[in-house]
Amino acid sequence: MKNIKQRSWIKGLVFLAGLEIIAIAINFFYGPINIAAGGSTGISILIDAVWGVNRSITVFIVNGLMLILAAIFLGKKVTKNVAAGSLLLPILMEITPSFEITSNKLLAVIYGGALMGFGISLLYRVNASSGGTTIPPMILKKYFYLNPATTLTIIDMIIIFLNIFVDGWNAFLLAALSQVVTAITMRYTETGFDKKYQVRIMSNKYLEQIQDMLKDEYQGLTIYNVVGGYSDEDKRQLLIVVDTRDYGPLISKIHAIDQDAFIITENVAKVHGGQWGI
Repeated sequence: MKNIKQRSWIKGLVFLAGLEIIAIAINFFYGPINIAAGGSTGISILIDAVWGVNRSITVFIVNGLMLILAAIFLGKKVTKNVAAGSLLLPILMEITPSFEITSNKLLAVIYGGALMGFGISLLYRVNASSGGTTIPPMILKKYFYLNPATTLTIIDMIIIFLNIFVDGWNAFLLAALSQVVTAITMRYTETGFDKKYQVRIMSNKYLEQIQDMLKDEYQGLTIYNVVGGYSDEDKRQLLIVVDTRDYGPLISKIHAIDQDAFIITENVAKVHGGQWGI
């Protein structure tokens, strides 16, 4: 019970931290230079730039409308899951100071995009959402079987395109760049920077020697029984996961045993368990 309560507290703190980081990205970087990079926050920036309406009020209204749609089309469970983020984000935007940290718009969208990606990733980690324009793709998926990632991208691109009518092509290009920065940040936040390689090895003559070398110098060796596609003979395949810094030496050691060894290498984003921990 104590562990459950402790995890709930940690989950709540991560949830609030993610929302606050998004609020900082909007109030410190996107909002002051009128760059709308998608979502209900992007809509609020456009409306603020044109009519001077407080951004947090617009986000509250848009998110509220989206919650009504969720309640009608998606049911209570989904609505409950997105309600907290939908209502807390505009509150955090209102109480977080808003000012221009840098006059360099390129730097602003880079830092803003990175913070936005990091904040969204934190929400994903605790299975939460800031609501807003993420709800229509969920509805379209339920009733029309459309890919939510694709429809959300289309919605965001429409909002980004509207930058042209508010602040010109330069704003549009900066907003598009910020989306790229956000996507990259989310990718590395989720999987980390410590990439690894999964290496598959086959050898017709020296597989046992290669296997002995891997056992002596590496950990996590796996052996598969396979069938040759052309020979129709039973064979064995070795599989091992190594850090990127160990990949070059590994290939050299394999080739020192068998120059003709068949090697397939794949990128691995994350490894859990065993010597790699969580």
